[in-house]
Amino acid sequence: MKSTSFKLLIGFIIGAVTVGGYAIAIPNNVPVVKACIDNKTKALYVSSNGSCPKGRSAVDIGATGANVKSIAQSVSPSVVSIKVTSTLGSGSGSGSIYKSTSSLSYIITNNHVIESAATTGKIEVELNNGDIYVATIVGRNSEYDLAVVSINKSNLPEIPKGDSSSLAIGDVVIAFGSPLGLSGTVTSGIVSALNRPVTTGSTTAESYMDAIQTDAAINPGNSGGPLVDSQGRAVGVNSAIATLGSSFGPSGNIGLGFSIPFNQAVRIADELIATGKSTKPFLGVLFDTTYTGVGARIAMITPGQAADKAGLTVGTILKSIDGFKINDAVSAIVRVRSRVPGDQVVMVIQTPAGESKTLNITLGSAPALP
Repeated sequence: MKSTSFKLLIGFIIGAVTVGGYAIAIPNNVPVVKACIDNKTKALYVSSNGSCPKGRSAVDIGATGANVKSIAQSVSPSVVSIKVTSTLGSGSGSGSIYKSTSSLSYIITNNHVIESAATTGKIEVELNNGDIYVATIVGRNSEYDLAVVSINKSNLPEIPKGDSSSLAIGDVVIAFGSPLGLSGTVTSGIVSALNRPVTTGSTTAESYMDAIQTDAAINPGNSGGPLVDSQGRAVGVNSAIATLGSSFGPSGNIGLGFSIPFNQAVRIADELIATGKSTKPFLGVLFDTTYTGVGARIAMITPGQAADKAGLTVGTILKSIDGFKINDAVSAIVRVRSRVPGDQVVMVIQTPAGESKTLNITLGSAPALP
């Protein structure tokens, strides 16, 4: 699968104001077809009476591929608005209720939404019913642009959890959040691309996403809100949009939004909730930023880590990882970061002598930056 990495013109999507409201972007007068989806093969079957046999799940299909109205009603109570004020400035974003216990609730959002209040400041979470609670940061991971905050409110409705690895290009997805502070906003679209290497942030705190690309309208303020599938299950965390640059006017939705796969968010959120910290898979290399050829050339190797154990040397060029073509250092980092510590990956490399080799490499583990 060919991949293209994005660095320029990727913008964090943080809003600035909080305004009440509820909106759904959906065509009017759309006929809805009752269907059943096979739980294993994902094949669709028309249902004559709206019921489905064992092993198949009911789904409403219209021009949007999903009943957005019913999904909005069921998912919205699990979506929150987040407002941050600190000495570094103010902003707003979104989040979803990931876990809720008898004493408190944990909310997944983007690190860039709440990082300005990491040392001083105030984070407020507004629930779907308008109630507002002061939030505490549970943990942050700037390298994946994810964070978990908690509020002292029990037994809230948790966001239904989906499997982002089961997504396919063309699948219907629905974005929830508070774009430009307009809480309760819902937009629909499709998965436009998968495994899109995307980087955001500054050179000192870069985030790398193995992104889900969607044309569902995402705007400043949607950051941290969920992207759900046609059954209302979270499959992504909305994080960034492509923009045309300041010379083209204000940035906003142009049909190129990017979400962090929810499976990745779940792993990191669970670690943050358990320990306040999280990990990343570790290859143990630095790439040559001056290299302009196709692939990622190794400039430095950490002794005793995965690359060193596999026999990689300085000057080696990574050509593919798990069948994904490596175009540059960004795509190499994203491919490694998309895995889990301890995973085995298949790498095709070119040695400094020009020889092509295929290696099985077991990734190590390293602490992720907060």
